[in-house]
Amino acid sequence: MAKPIYVLNGPNLNLLGSREPEVYGKETLDDVRARCERRAAALGFSIDFRQSNHEGELVAWIQEARDGAAGLIVNAGAFTHTSIAMLDALLAC
Repeated sequence: MAKPIYVLNGPNLNLLGSREPEVYGKETLDDVRARCERRAAALGFSIDFRQSNHEGELVAWIQEARDGAAGLIVNAGAFTHTSIAMLDALLAC
């Protein structure tokens, strides 16, 4: 079986659709997951869609993706601006 594409989502993205919808819109993380699944299927891939509010868990998933995934998509949320640990893990991929 082909390896999935990992789609990793960072802190507070579980609140999409309810947290400041005037800024972030009304689309929920489940809506994003469904959109990703449809697009991946159309291209012949599956996805492994995950969300965590914990930096260490995201780092572990990035490291896991090195051997376990066909590709990696990361929406790091607030960690985009602050996480040296996630940057280091991504550079190791």
